Amino acid sequence: MIDPHLSGADHDQPDLAAEPTRSNSAVRTRLHSRSYRASKRLPAWMGSIRFRLTAVWSILVFGLAALVVGGIYLGLHNSLSNQKISATAFQVGGITFIQPDQAQLVQRSVNERALDALRVYSFWSLLALFFTSLVVGWIVSGRMLRPLGEISNSVREIQASDLKQRIDLGGPNDELRQLADTFDDMLGRLDEAFESQRQFIHEASHELRNPLAVIRTNLEVTLSDPDASAEDLRHTAEVVERSSERMARLVDDLLVYARKGTLSLERDPVDVAQLIDEAAEEFNAPAVAAGVHLMHHADSGLWVIGDRLALRQALGNLLANAIRYSPEGSTVRLRGGLDGPWVWMAVEDQGPGIDPSDRDRVFQRFWRGNPRAGREQGRSGLGLTIVRQIAEAHGGEVKLVSQLDHGSAFALWLPALTPAEPQSPLPPPPIAMA
Repeated sequence: MIDPHLSGADHDQPDLAAEPTRSNSAVRTRLHSRSYRASKRLPAWMGSIRFRLTAVWSILVFGLAALVVGGIYLGLHNSLSNQKISATAFQVGGITFIQPDQAQLVQRSVNERALDALRVYSFWSLLALFFTSLVVGWIVSGRMLRPLGEISNSVREIQASDLKQRIDLGGPNDELRQLADTFDDMLGRLDEAFESQRQFIHEASHELRNPLAVIRTNLEVTLSDPDASAEDLRHTAEVVERSSERMARLVDDLLVYARKGTLSLERDPVDVAQLIDEAAEEFNAPAVAAGVHLMHHADSGLWVIGDRLALRQALGNLLANAIRYSPEGSTVRLRGGLDGPWVWMAVEDQGPGIDPSDRDRVFQRFWRGNPRAGREQGRSGLGLTIVRQIAEAHGGEVKLVSQLDHGSAFALWLPALTPAEPQSPLPPPPIAMA
């Protein structure tokens, strides 16, 4: 939009301040182009840092030596040229003769020859010094740049799929050592970034597998029943809707977790009894398919502040593990209750139990007990890790009680929602549950 307050003369004025800038930029561009074309005509070894260091070293040594030798030569030349020759005057037949001192004449002739010899020797000495400085400079610069070669070789050997290798340059703590350490730090950060990406892929596949399995199982059970009523179809559609909603939220949370390393949680009142009913209803079909009887019970009036979908995700992970490890004909119990200022939700199974030596590791990332069996079953070892993360994000924790050959019980302990928030910190939740 044109400003009506500007006159036409103002628009016609050239930008004089920009002209020198454009001119300087054009000159730099032309010089850069010429230097680039000149460097392309030279052999490859003449464009190396080693050659440039050698040339600079030789020119400096030759120039300093030439100044020193030239100064000495000029000083001697001036000193010897200013020497006076004494002479003896005598008369013969009225004619005065002057006879210079022959010894001094001889000395002067000797000095002139010495200056000529010094000039020749100085020239050849400077020429020999120049070539010697080239050789010495080439050797010294090679030794100086050897760590750079080691860094380059190490970097070339590092592959994109394996960033565990490091340069690990020894020697004094100079600039090259600092450069190598900087590369090692960068490789460490890249390795951590790639590891985070791999973990994100594992977490995404693991967390999306459970709701997909629930949807598939419910659809298979409903479609395989020829006598399914409209109410059964509606019930299946509701389960599928809740599972798809959880999947959508999982995708959002995993994306946020990949970017920030934390889950995005809502803070709303959550009815624990309703949460347990929904989880039991959703996993009833997978339990029936596995031959496991799923029982659930929760006292009414249990409320917590948190994210309903995240808590459903935690219960889903616990239920999926319990059904997977429970033998056919056994029972899985999903219960909820209140213990002082804490609300607990527990999943109990009658599976093989967990060895006491492994109970501290079950919540570690990628721990799968028997790695071979875990890989064969497609387990990633992330389910309990995410359960603990969700519990801690709600200000609670997850606890384990297990007995070999009798089963395990995982309990989520969360701060109970009360009409008046307590002023003092909550006591720790009990280790075991009733």
